[in-house]
Amino acid sequence: MKEKFIKSAIILMIGGAITKFLGMFIRICMTRIVKTEGIGLYMLISPTFSLFMTLSQLSMPAAISKLVSEERHNTKKIYTSNIPVILLFNLFLMFVILLSAKTLSTNFLHDSRCYLPIISIALVLPFDAMSNMLRGYFFGKQRMIPHVISHIFEQIVRLTLIILITPTLLSINIIYAVCGLVLVNLISELLSIFVLFFFLPKNIIFKKEDLRPNRNSIKDVLEISIPTTGGRLAGNIGYFLEPILLTSSLLLAGYHNNFIITEYGIISGYVLPLLLMPGFFTGAISSALLPVISKAYVNNQKQYVKKKIKQACTLSLAIGLPVTIILMMYPEFFLNLFYNTNHGTTYLRILAPFFLLYYIESPLSSTLQAINRSKNIMYDNLKGIISKSLAIYLLSLLKIGMYGLLVGIIANVVIVTTSHYLNIKKVLQ
Repeated sequence: MKEKFIKSAIILMIGGAITKFLGMFIRICMTRIVKTEGIGLYMLISPTFSLFMTLSQLSMPAAISKLVSEERHNTKKIYTSNIPVILLFNLFLMFVILLSAKTLSTNFLHDSRCYLPIISIALVLPFDAMSNMLRGYFFGKQRMIPHVISHIFEQIVRLTLIILITPTLLSINIIYAVCGLVLVNLISELLSIFVLFFFLPKNIIFKKEDLRPNRNSIKDVLEISIPTTGGRLAGNIGYFLEPILLTSSLLLAGYHNNFIITEYGIISGYVLPLLLMPGFFTGAISSALLPVISKAYVNNQKQYVKKKIKQACTLSLAIGLPVTIILMMYPEFFLNLFYNTNHGTTYLRILAPFFLLYYIESPLSSTLQAINRSKNIMYDNLKGIISKSLAIYLLSLLKIGMYGLLVGIIANVVIVTTSHYLNIKKVLQ
């Protein structure tokens, strides 16, 4: 088990490094093609995109990964029985987006140009959900190579489409260009599904009967996925509300809409992606950790679980600490290198030290999920989001520009990570 965990983590980190590099290159291309205004508009709809992506998956990938890793279930049935469930749920979400897009863009985001990009989100959802469910199966089997290869392939497709299509769409209208940035995900996720199917065992043959819902399989998955979705949903609702609360309060404080979009684009499009760079390592560690801890906890190996948590957090900090120090010392260099700008240096220096806690949040969250404490994730995220939302809205009214947002982000990171740690300590003591 120890060898599998280390091997899985290394494969995911190497794959994550490649995909993160491609992701950063995609971000650079996006920034340079659609410029600050286009990125500002894209970042304005990103919380909505993220919220619906979280909903579309219903946390089934993580639930499938956990159940497959325990080796107590029919793994094929666990996956196939839930395909009709996830597809029907995504059709419902698409209908919700179509009905609410106008209200979201005009009344909440205060920019009617967001209407078509939000509509575009609806088309991506089922493809993202299906590809991630397949990844959950491979994670449970601790087979990380299919995920890595499909993700790299997905990023290459996205990059190619953005370079080829976005300039043409931009020449027509900036709104069409932002729609294009959303819709490239549809094609990349669809092709990713084909790649993942290629890696399925040869003895697995899908028949019509396999798609018939099995009550026990659906129940097993939903018992894990619904509380987990609640936790993720709390975070995504906060992210969804972030630009709405920020825009509303800053407009009330007298700031112009152009200032809000530009500065929010700098923080969300330039500063946070740099701070989240180690995230592909911590995410890899967390993905490898989940099946290992699930199996050990079922077998009542608490000391082994504690050892793996400590190992995962140490690895995460070992990666995150050097990145934090370098970004604090040379923020202008990296902003210029990646985005050809020096906007956001102060924001970067303020946030960087607190993101050390963020780097261990992911393995702690995976641990809670593995030890059947998904409800704690939901409550912890809810506490963090309430604190963040209050800080953003109230402090922004004090006319301190975007610093209310920075305080909100810091409060969220500190509260969620600390709460996760205390909950784990309570269970394993």
